[in-house]
Amino acid sequence: MPRISTLLSIVIHVIVIGSAVTWSVVAPGVLPIPRSMLAYYDVAMIKIADIPPPPVARRAAPESQTASADAAPLQPPDSILPDTGLKNVGARSGVTGDVPIADGLVGGLPGATGVIPPPPPPAAPPQVTPMRLHAGMQAPRKIVDVTPVYPTLALTARREGVVILEAVIDATGKVESVRVLKGFPLLDDAAVAAVRQWRFTPALLNGEPIPVVMTVTVNFSLK
Repeated sequence: MPRISTLLSIVIHVIVIGSAVTWSVVAPGVLPIPRSMLAYYDVAMIKIADIPPPPVARRAAPESQTASADAAPLQPPDSILPDTGLKNVGARSGVTGDVPIADGLVGGLPGATGVIPPPPPPAAPPQVTPMRLHAGMQAPRKIVDVTPVYPTLALTARREGVVILEAVIDATGKVESVRVLKGFPLLDDAAVAAVRQWRFTPALLNGEPIPVVMTVTVNFSLK
């Protein structure tokens, strides 16, 4: 019995002491204020208080302004001179005295003495692309015919045939160009030379003369 009571007493003391230690650790208390925070706060307040205010910028006094050469006079003139048709340019352009004005320019054109140059020549009319004959167009009619000269070599070789050519006729009826579509070496040049001398009435489209491209033939026969 004495041993059991001793053990029970020891257990009770251990429980009481453990509870006291646990409660002292777990129980909330007032936390101490860190010294480092107080020191940082004091230093920051001192630095902010020691910063001097920014200097106040002073506005510079405006510079004196000089009157422009083109400014209107403040005082009216004593008299008004009659208009002579000449303009005084003044010292600003480096020319003194009255300077003649030609074609709206002070002093006229370079190298001119007040003489207005003639107007430029009119622009050339736009080029119209030749058109091929089609329905609704009045075809040109040949008014000047030139018979081709029979080549000597073709006569000697008894060469006959029909040369087919393509001719470009301008708006006045003149043959501008000729090229061979189908022919013979001994007859082509003579056919081209003859067609270049032909003349036609102008081709008309809606009553207006236009250049056209048309096919013509030249027949070489020994009969």
